[in-house]
Amino acid sequence: MATSLIDADSLLAIDVGSINTRASLFDVVDGSYRFLASGSALTTAHAPYFDIGEGIRMALDRLQVITGRTLIGADEQLILPSRADGSGVDKVCATLSVGQPLKIVAVGLLEDVSLESVRRLASSTYARLMDTINLTDRRKTETRMDTILRIRPDLILVAGGTEGGASQSVLKLLEAIGLACYLMPQEQRPDVLYAGNQELKPQVQEALGKLANVTFAPNVRPTLTEEDLEPATVHLASVYRSVRSRKLTGVQELDAWAGGGLIPTATGFGRVIRFLSRVYDQSKGVLGIDVGAFSTTLAAAFSGELFMGVHSQLGMSANLTQVFDLSEDGELMRWLHLPIPPDDVRDYLYNKSLFAGSLPATAEDLDIEQAIARQLMRLALLKTSEGFPARVFRYGPQLTPWFEPIFASGAVITQAPSPAHSLLMLLDGLQPTGVTTLAIDYNHILPSLGAAAATNPVLAVQVLEPNTFVSLGTVISPVSEAKPGTPILRVRMLQDDNSETALEIKQGSLEMLHLPIGKVARLELRPLQRTDVGMGAAGRGGGLRVVGGVLGVVIDARGRPLRLPEDAVQRREMIEKWRWALGI
Repeated sequence: MATSLIDADSLLAIDVGSINTRASLFDVVDGSYRFLASGSALTTAHAPYFDIGEGIRMALDRLQVITGRTLIGADEQLILPSRADGSGVDKVCATLSVGQPLKIVAVGLLEDVSLESVRRLASSTYARLMDTINLTDRRKTETRMDTILRIRPDLILVAGGTEGGASQSVLKLLEAIGLACYLMPQEQRPDVLYAGNQELKPQVQEALGKLANVTFAPNVRPTLTEEDLEPATVHLASVYRSVRSRKLTGVQELDAWAGGGLIPTATGFGRVIRFLSRVYDQSKGVLGIDVGAFSTTLAAAFSGELFMGVHSQLGMSANLTQVFDLSEDGELMRWLHLPIPPDDVRDYLYNKSLFAGSLPATAEDLDIEQAIARQLMRLALLKTSEGFPARVFRYGPQLTPWFEPIFASGAVITQAPSPAHSLLMLLDGLQPTGVTTLAIDYNHILPSLGAAAATNPVLAVQVLEPNTFVSLGTVISPVSEAKPGTPILRVRMLQDDNSETALEIKQGSLEMLHLPIGKVARLELRPLQRTDVGMGAAGRGGGLRVVGGVLGVVIDARGRPLRLPEDAVQRREMIEKWRWALGI
């Protein structure tokens, strides 16, 4: 094991996803923690293994081959802690997202107060809200009980009553839960997470403690005007781990390796985004998006305030046919640059739903897949942003707030044919405003860093510092009401070697300035037509320091929100121009 002045414990991070299982190794190099390598294998939660442990061992085998480091002993067990000969690791952190979303029934007093808080709490993990119960629910107790028996939820979330507030009303709502749990076989009874009036904990324990596994969390609504979800999300992660341990073989062993610290992948992802929002420009937020096979996770944080959206109905394979239902006016079809009939698109959606791990085999398949990714990102952002505070919307709720930087992951983005494909998907799906940097988490280590932060915050901070992520480039997205073709911005870029590039940007265009990756340049922006380029006000220009990414500096003047022609031929021609501008 490496030695250093800092706590030099090596770390193995294991992430079990719906399709892939990854094992990533971190250790000290030249006095600081670094990401060394990652090994991956297909997840084995389903047939023929039905044990996530098999996939973990295959991922570890590949990591051993890549690093030359022995991690598995002669007894086929993980070497924990490390030995004097350098084999093994000192600590393990683990994240998990495989498995069907938790079926949740939410209980709260008021529809737009405690029940709304419970909905947001449920959206912070891999869950599907099946039903709600509140004071205005006119169903009788026996009808509510029947509903719970029919749904057979994995978890019932209960909130209601401010601190020192309502009591009898909350207890009344629990009657149907108690009756349903009593009638269920013990092994099918749901967990209950209570996050309401804390004065009622003894009564809740007395009413439900003998019938279900009850977990108590701090009140998500301590006052009518105050919402505090963060403490409850910690307890929700614990309940998630408990449910998964009962339903998936191998989870208990993985949790034991992690010292009982196994968390949902989305929880680790959100932790890192929240941390970064405290580090970067406080006038902007930090955004992270992970487009997965069975869900799309979006985490946005503003000065340490985190807003999570785990959209289990929005994935690159599961429930894909719902993309048509959730999209309006053929929005999915509008992203295609090839003339593909709607029936062929729907056939692809059905096939992808059946074979989640399949890869696009033709240009048409790739076009459909990337159109799906754009629409999933757009829907996830619109839905999650409903909970954003009004202060972050610089241009109104219809446009994306300022973010710096934006992190993206998910196979459809990281395994795209080129970085330009990834960039265009992100620009179309997220439609950022102002000046931001787009970075790709190719090794899917952000959730692992969030999990590691609980036991080794030094590692999480130091791994984030170097170029762990691939920067696609700095993106400038002017907001203007000018007509297409009108000059809206003059740009001058001065590099260290005194070379200069000048451009006049017209509304509707997409331009790319060459700036080698890692190189620094001075950018001067002079907006026209009262265009807003993120300098604080419409028409205000200025200078800024930019760092080149894989695609240099990109100026996206296509308009916000992005509007595509109604005519299919014109639309495809426009998309082809955008692709040509980025070298696709």
